[in-house]
Amino acid sequence: MIVVHLVFVLASAPLLLGVINKTKALVAGRVGPPLLQAYFDLAKLFRKESVLSSTTTWVFLAGPAVSLVVAVVASLFLPFTGPKAPLAFRGDMILFVYLFALGRFFTTAAALDTGSSFEGMGAARELTFACLAEPALFFGLLALARVGDSLELSTVLAVSGTAWRTATAALVLIVASWFIVLLVENSRVPFDDPNTHLELTMIHEVMVLDHGGPAFGVVLYASAVKLFVFAALVVHVLLPQLANPAANAAALFGAILVIGIVIGVIESGMARLRLVRVPQLLITASIVAAFAVVLVLR
Repeated sequence: MIVVHLVFVLASAPLLLGVINKTKALVAGRVGPPLLQAYFDLAKLFRKESVLSSTTTWVFLAGPAVSLVVAVVASLFLPFTGPKAPLAFRGDMILFVYLFALGRFFTTAAALDTGSSFEGMGAARELTFACLAEPALFFGLLALARVGDSLELSTVLAVSGTAWRTATAALVLIVASWFIVLLVENSRVPFDDPNTHLELTMIHEVMVLDHGGPAFGVVLYASAVKLFVFAALVVHVLLPQLANPAANAAALFGAILVIGIVIGVIESGMARLRLVRVPQLLITASIVAAFAVVLVLR
């Protein structure tokens, strides 16, 4: 089961990036890159040689490696190919959240290891946004724990049709809040632009400016897996779980691709927010998720 789960996640994650880029191209009236372009880019990067700065240490390469491992392990807490996740235990939702905190720590440490002031600036912004987004994720999990009467992530994410009828408002607020968290955690517009090349406006991308070749390929792969996991987190709340595992996996995969289309439309229709506006939106997401907790505690 774990092998099938890992193959599903690792093979599907880059496709989500392709869907987003293809959607943006179509909205702009262009043909755009093929859906499988992310796979081609990863293959090209993994064939290149590594060039490392003499000022860096083992931390520089540990950042991408830990980020990928963390994203893959986090995916094991979500049910993709069956009713239960491969890793599931009471209170696992807390570990799920702080796995990404661990990956973020190593990513920012790798950025600081280069000694670049620009990468330090990006690391500071990344950590600030993460601190503001974390309460929204936790409040949403707390509300779902109340609805599902469990502290096991795969159980609370199995939102039934009955739960949608009895706690509709709370679940809508959770989905809205978590979608904002998805955008900020994965450095998407309006919080960051993954395609920008202006160092003063970059956040996540500036932290990996010195990575190249296979190391940069691991960075991109880790980002794709992380985006796939967060999209699945939102989709699990939206879709009732089906009895047939194959049908459930197919529905989940299709819904994740729809999330990719939504992200592409958003990035085509709006620009990045000014940095002073980002904390306001993240605090709003936390307040919205907190209201969901209040609604389910009535």
